[in-house]
Amino acid sequence: MTTLRQVTDSNTAVAPVTASELVANEFLTFRLGGEEYGIEILKVQEIRGYDSITHIANSPDYIKGVINLRGIIVPIIDMRIKFNLAHAAYDQFTVVIILTVAGRVMGVVVDGVSDVITLADEQVRPTPGLGSVIETQYIMGLGTVDERMLILIDIEKLMRGSAMGLITNNIN
Repeated sequence: MTTLRQVTDSNTAVAPVTASELVANEFLTFRLGGEEYGIEILKVQEIRGYDSITHIANSPDYIKGVINLRGIIVPIIDMRIKFNLAHAAYDQFTVVIILTVAGRVMGVVVDGVSDVITLADEQVRPTPGLGSVIETQYIMGLGTVDERMLILIDIEKLMRGSAMGLITNNIN
């Protein structure tokens, strides 16, 4: 499906909008603790209930283990632990978001999924400079929807980061 947009210059022209441009500002929103986060919808493969996970010995605390997803072994990361949030009990609202990041399938445990929202460019603010006190390189920006503020996560940067090391820069 192609839609049309207005191009502003001395001549009024109409240029097609690709499907990827339409969803470029769409985010799946989820909760961790008392905060709301957003992740690019194009990275989301599916949402599953929190189920049994096979634990891996000597793995970092934030890696809960792995699951077998239709023949694919998928590492599961608990975002509450990764972001140093208070430990919450796993309940009926706890979900695993299955992501495809840089060609690799992985899951992240979150407290609950809210909805899919589209943010206009003017609704996304840059990450505030917080110096070296807080790591902000994994935050794309802050989205605002009415009175809500969303922390927009760059999941690819997070998974590639040296602290996680789940995705290498050399993908074959």
